[in-house]
Amino acid sequence: MKIKRLTALGLVTVVTASTALAACGGGGSASADGKKTLTVFLYMNEQEQEIYKNMIEQFKEAHSDTIADIDLQVTTQSEYNTTLTGMMTAGDLPDVFYVGPESVQDFAEAGYIENIQPYLDEMGVSTDDFMQDILSSYRFDGTSTGSGDLYALPKDASVFAYAYNKDMFDEAGLEYPDPNDPYTYDEFVDVCKQLTKDTNGDGEIDQWGCGMANIYMLYQFVWSNGASFLSDDYRTVTIDTPEFKDALQKYVDLTLVHKVTPTVEQDASLGVYQRWLAGQQAFYACGTWDVAAFMDEETFPYNWDLCAYPTLETGKTVTWLGTVGYCVSATSENKAEAVELINYLSADADGQREVSGITTGESIQIPNLVSMAEGEFKDAVADGTVNYPSNVDVIFNYMNGTDIYEGRFQEATYTPNSEWIDLFFEGLDNVKNGTVTVDDYIADVLPDMQDSLDQAWADADANAAATAESAAE
Repeated sequence: MKIKRLTALGLVTVVTASTALAACGGGGSASADGKKTLTVFLYMNEQEQEIYKNMIEQFKEAHSDTIADIDLQVTTQSEYNTTLTGMMTAGDLPDVFYVGPESVQDFAEAGYIENIQPYLDEMGVSTDDFMQDILSSYRFDGTSTGSGDLYALPKDASVFAYAYNKDMFDEAGLEYPDPNDPYTYDEFVDVCKQLTKDTNGDGEIDQWGCGMANIYMLYQFVWSNGASFLSDDYRTVTIDTPEFKDALQKYVDLTLVHKVTPTVEQDASLGVYQRWLAGQQAFYACGTWDVAAFMDEETFPYNWDLCAYPTLETGKTVTWLGTVGYCVSATSENKAEAVELINYLSADADGQREVSGITTGESIQIPNLVSMAEGEFKDAVADGTVNYPSNVDVIFNYMNGTDIYEGRFQEATYTPNSEWIDLFFEGLDNVKNGTVTVDDYIADVLPDMQDSLDQAWADADANAAATAESAAE
């Protein structure tokens, strides 16, 4: 989830990454009367902060007999992992924090997060109304994720859809993208060329058809071209296939050949998000968490809507699904209370109506509850109660899958860690700026990626064997 900027929130303590480490240390505590204080460390954007402040206050009031206070500390996503790693190293974790599906196995095996299934069972919590694919990404059976007990509950289920600036299309005299008939790659290039221009006549391009942030945009090209980063068992790196190379070439050609994106150097001075907000690019990869900000005219004073990513060889438009989950520290002294809190944040019906905009009009996410997402939420969008783009079905098409739409989790979700994929993206700008060819880059980075992946699986397999041996004793 992307973060823009942070503001103080009155009742909720908002801290920077540099002070969060000290503030969160050691989890919650108990007062003289036995009431608990929970510590919560999260990242979120401005629109989310006010809503979650209210939700946490409501939870605290409803549990005033057992909860003395809830200390919520918020930082930016870019600083979050660094701070959390420091907390783990120091053995000073908060009671509640975020975990992504790609980290569930690693954190569970390292003893950082608690198995919350027994607590949910004791509380009589049913998870039947959750999106099961999302929920399963937080299960761990001692060997792999996807099955077994729950180690987290979803904060949200996100879709990385595509957005376009309708005003730019109007100015160029172009028809809006048809979500039922996505552009082919060639059609997309043609449209982007018509939207890339020098608007002030100074001889320099200052408006682009699209922007390409590598870690957010490459997957769509790879998957739509019938390629993938890994084999079906997630143990072999497969970036040397013709399909993958072709997808990567088409991706970098948007910058190198067609010149419908800013250059690498231009991106370094002003990123794709800021260019989108400034009305300098026509397409933007829009997460469901971005919608509230983009519907705010002060933040984004342009007309816009959702559309599909272009299709490549498979004829399908494909994007990645995202989620982050609430987990409980394995060292927390307040595990039962912490599980109650994350269940409330994740699944309380009134809370889900608030975060989805059904009761507020401003949506920061799709409801976690399927019945609400497909019912009340879509109805509220249709009748204008929820301030949302008219093409909301794009999100549900990716989430549910259709003949031409598909949503996937990134492959790192199913591997013990994501270090192997980090290696791929570290030097990718050298391909985008033309310094290195696609073939040479892949030949150079693949062995290191495979070595990293092999080590991750070897460590995971050894940990699983040790756990099994210990359980048998």
